[in-house]
Amino acid sequence: MLIEKLQEKLHTQIPLTKLMDIKIKDYNDVNLITTAPLEININDKGTAFGGSLSTMTIISSWSLCWLITNELGYENTNIVVIKNENSYKRPVTKDLECFTLKPTKEEIVLLKKKLDSKGSASIKIKSYIKEEKEVCVEFEGYYVIKLI
Repeated sequence: MLIEKLQEKLHTQIPLTKLMDIKIKDYNDVNLITTAPLEININDKGTAFGGSLSTMTIISSWSLCWLITNELGYENTNIVVIKNENSYKRPVTKDLECFTLKPTKEEIVLLKKKLDSKGSASIKIKSYIKEEKEVCVEFEGYYVIKLI
């Protein structure tokens, strides 16, 4: 299954994801949900470390790009974040849970057209880290995908 393949890829090819214990919780038509334990992503204040929060959103968004390109039939791609911004709204005091929103069908169709015609394309991805239904971190990133 694609989720297991992605989880293995993350932990073997991006070792930080294994150290942070990032896991894929769910993937559906709306979003990708990833988790990581607070215990190993904690700072000196007893809340989630900002670097872990940033890494979580960047990796989760990268993972969604990987899932989308694989679903479109592209198995060999380079996916790179080229620009991103995190806004920290409130501290995270429990295990990290990141919700990465799937782009619209129209955005995915446009991505495929560009990949087919140019061999590369960019896409905007949004993620949120929530705790008890409240947004703690907002993320917006731009990713370039190149066929190899």
